[in-house]
Amino acid sequence: MDYRFLGRSGLKVPVLSLGTGTFGGTGPLFGAWGNTDVEEARRLVDICLEAGVTLFDTADVYSSGASEEVLGAALKGRRDEALISTKTSLPMGDGPNDAGSSRFRLIRAVEDALRRLGTDYIDLLQLHAFDAATPVEEVLSTLDMLVRAGKVRYVGVSNFSGWQIMKALSVADRYGWPRYVANQVYYSLIGRDYEWDLMPFGADQGLGALVWSPLGWGRLTGKIRRGMPLPEGSRLHDTASYGPPVEDDHLYRVVEALEAVATEVGKTVPQVALNWLAQRPTVSSIIIGARNEDQLRQNLGAIGWALSPEQIAKLDNASTVAAPYPHFPYRRQEGFARLSPPIAG
Repeated sequence: MDYRFLGRSGLKVPVLSLGTGTFGGTGPLFGAWGNTDVEEARRLVDICLEAGVTLFDTADVYSSGASEEVLGAALKGRRDEALISTKTSLPMGDGPNDAGSSRFRLIRAVEDALRRLGTDYIDLLQLHAFDAATPVEEVLSTLDMLVRAGKVRYVGVSNFSGWQIMKALSVADRYGWPRYVANQVYYSLIGRDYEWDLMPFGADQGLGALVWSPLGWGRLTGKIRRGMPLPEGSRLHDTASYGPPVEDDHLYRVVEALEAVATEVGKTVPQVALNWLAQRPTVSSIIIGARNEDQLRQNLGAIGWALSPEQIAKLDNASTVAAPYPHFPYRRQEGFARLSPPIAG
């Protein structure tokens, strides 16, 4: 297993990590992903730890806390072998303080997560969405308190814009509070918006990307092809409206390029899609999901080898779309590389 620093921190994380959205899955979204019980979760964790996958990602909102409970039970007796990443800020109820990142909410959310996970510390706590109603100083001072208390080791964000993160980093630097070191983002061959702002921002400010939905919301499994109906067993029948949209022609063009490269290297379409991501700048870890052992082992086969520059170029050409303003004018100028911050691999 390849290990990388999480952003500009001293913490090393595996290039592949396990997302636990299927653990204890209930409801229209998470129930459609899967409903992994404790016994099966323990087996998936066994496979991960044997392969060196030590980072497990969850969130309080995943099946209303059930994902954290199942993960905690699956890790019982071997907590020290794993890194746990969880998220909070999205609504966990209908009460006035059941959402957001206020001091009240964060303290209660962390205590609840610790209880569900059966642990006394969280390795990485991420804010699941930006809370515009709570002052940044309140959010960061609370995170500082939680870190000093030993309940949280590192902090990060998910689904934030660049200016929202930069505002927080400037305040953190002013008061000496913990900086965000992780940015959990949607990034795939059919969703490359991360590259326009957040990737160069992460390289400049030291945020490592934790990639969610690396297979484009299940569209890059190799089962969706031009001129063919959506497979009967695809979860997209129930979950497509929840995820990032993609135009059909763009999807098919990318899938066809993936199939061509997969044939060349003797790998599956998902393995090629994940390997491409593993070679992208700023990516610290790719969060893979699995309903069962076979899917997990297939995804683990995405590393330990590398696409050639020519194969990467083939995938890049098939998946590139025109950048929006204000990015496209400068990409046409020779001085763009000089004006842009360097992007570390």
